[in-house]
Amino acid sequence: MAQQFVIRANERNHAIDRSEGRNAAYVSGRKPNYVSRESSFNFHDFQSGRPGFGAIRVFGDEIFHGEGCGYNMHPHHNFVICAFVLEGELTHINTAGRGVVDQLRQGDYYVFSAGSGGKHSELSIGEEDMHAIYLWLMPNKLYLPTTYHRAHFDFRRRRNRIVQLIGDSDDALPVPQDVRVSRLVTDRDGTYTYTPRSVDHGTYVFVKEGQVRCGDVTLGPKDSLGISGVENFECVVADTSDVFFVETVLINEEARVEARKQEYAAYL
Repeated sequence: MAQQFVIRANERNHAIDRSEGRNAAYVSGRKPNYVSRESSFNFHDFQSGRPGFGAIRVFGDEIFHGEGCGYNMHPHHNFVICAFVLEGELTHINTAGRGVVDQLRQGDYYVFSAGSGGKHSELSIGEEDMHAIYLWLMPNKLYLPTTYHRAHFDFRRRRNRIVQLIGDSDDALPVPQDVRVSRLVTDRDGTYTYTPRSVDHGTYVFVKEGQVRCGDVTLGPKDSLGISGVENFECVVADTSDVFFVETVLINEEARVEARKQEYAAYL
């Protein structure tokens, strides 16, 4: 049975973390540096929206304002964190393997699986503000080895078609979860059909720029749609648009909790 929900731009959480006071150890840089964040799902102090969608726990676009702004080294475990750089330059440091120091620019993206425990730092050390979309996913298994992969989306050469960036296609970055992330950048009107792996998968559609009509729902910039229980759906796209599709297996919450209990018991 088809189900859907809509999150409008003004319904997302809009938050600011400043590099001062109790945040100074976490948010890097000097006053008046700050991170602005727009979250689609519950995150940190924002707990009045949706708690997630399938394996998705966080979907937010963040801007690091000011030279040296970002996040100091901090830990994660049993989360997969993906970032898609939209503007500026992101210096990413993590503890996967023997350690990684990476610089990502517009069109670059990464998948960092913190697994059994990893740390990373996210910094904008250039003069231009850094803007990225961050996606956090629950992995399909606990305490996996920490891994890091990166790639580049060339929107000039790959426009006007839905391109899988993360998932199971040959050119996509691998991820330890039944998830696909795709992107559509257009410069002309068109109709595009998205086909999930099965009706048991849901798809979160986020419009970064432009206008998209899915069925009877019209989405503008920063609007989003979650849709499930369908074999496919059509998106009618305005001429200049940028759209993200995050396809996720829909997790039965009771089964997920029981599986986590069993995994923890086996680990202990």
